[in-house]
Amino acid sequence: MANILKSLCVAVLALSVSSPLPAAVVVSSKLSSESAMIGEMIRLLLSAHGIQTVDRTKIGATPVVRKALLSGEVDLYVEYTGNAGFFFNLASNPAWKDLQQGYELGARLDYAANHIVWLTPAKASNAWALAVRRDVALANNLKTMSDFGRWVAGGGKVVLACSAEFANAGTLRSLEKTYGFTLRSDQLIVLAGGETSATIGAAAARTNGANTAMVYGTDGGIVAASLQILEDDRHDQPVYAPVPIVREAVLKSTPQIAAIVKPLMESFSRETLQQLNARVQIDGESEGSVAEDYLKAKGFLK
Repeated sequence: MANILKSLCVAVLALSVSSPLPAAVVVSSKLSSESAMIGEMIRLLLSAHGIQTVDRTKIGATPVVRKALLSGEVDLYVEYTGNAGFFFNLASNPAWKDLQQGYELGARLDYAANHIVWLTPAKASNAWALAVRRDVALANNLKTMSDFGRWVAGGGKVVLACSAEFANAGTLRSLEKTYGFTLRSDQLIVLAGGETSATIGAAAARTNGANTAMVYGTDGGIVAASLQILEDDRHDQPVYAPVPIVREAVLKSTPQIAAIVKPLMESFSRETLQQLNARVQIDGESEGSVAEDYLKAKGFLK
């Protein structure tokens, strides 16, 4: 009997040594409400599937979170596809202007260099864009940047609220070249700081005649301010699609993460993210409460 018990104890000990429980997954995010909100959704989903997690969302800007991931301090966070162009000094590569091509290139580069795995991206982009007051858009049939370019070149009265970076770092010049228009200095309101909440507010309030705003594609204030995004129909700007990225070692120990995250990311569109961001940025709800409510509404959580 003693020998049997001894054998059982040895077997149990051997099993515990050979099959350790996976460590808790450290979920992080950037400071933005969108990054934190999606990060919290992922953390809640992992927890609901029995995966232990640690909440380290909103720890810093892109360089801080990126460094934490590469050093192993965090395991997973939501990046944006176009940023890989800067990570790997390939910002001029035209692949970043296409969601699928940019995703595939970024995933390949990050895995080869860092053993970082890119999971399913959202079909939405948080790239810089122009948004026109809805009344102006309707009156002049403005839906795309090509429409906007023709309107401005034909003498359309546009006043753009934007940041100094947008006006001077090449983005506006690139749009002007692609779409065949030029804005004079008296058609620009360059706001100190240049936060999109300020540019959106200026256009909404017609501050100094502003009727167009520099925005990010999924900004929460766009709809509330009655602005309409102009589609970048000639693909001038890089696509910045949200994509969860995870350390390979963590994914190997907990491979179900990929399948858990996939339907969540596929549920997002630009309009969905705008609405969710508005609840945080405009209505003042917390990222956590919006995240949980969305997961329950979509049937991801009970």
